[in-house]
Amino acid sequence: MNHATGPRAADVESQYHAEFAMGAHSARPLRRVLRLYLVRSGLAEVSDAAELALTELIANVVRHVPGRRCRVCFLLRPGAVRVEVADDCPVLPVPATADALGEGGRGLVIVAAVADRWGVTPYADGRGKTVWFECVGEGAPSVRRPGETGLSPGE
Repeated sequence: MNHATGPRAADVESQYHAEFAMGAHSARPLRRVLRLYLVRSGLAEVSDAAELALTELIANVVRHVPGRRCRVCFLLRPGAVRVEVADDCPVLPVPATADALGEGGRGLVIVAAVADRWGVTPYADGRGKTVWFECVGEGAPSVRRPGETGLSPGE
């Protein structure tokens, strides 16, 4: 009998890094890569939330970062994933209180709703920031790191 199996969780790299100039359709391939990482590492249960939050962060880059360049990092941890989107724009994102009929302004509100934690870490030199979120699977150990700095609007 033939059995086809995918890679074991131990075969999946614990990090994915890439730098891109983002466009209107850039989130889709990044969501696919994120989903592959999560499914193959046993975290399929958080993939919908992580993909949605990633899409919102990429949309913010497209709308607000001059040149639309950013660095994306997926960090797998036992039972959790941390996604970071870094750029060289010094303007820090702020969750907006959008008009109920407005077409925008809800991205970070959505990230806060679907992620277990999120925040913004400005660069020490003031020339950019990293916006990040974490999604934790069922029964996973805490992903809090002692001494982590940065704004944590999601807490």
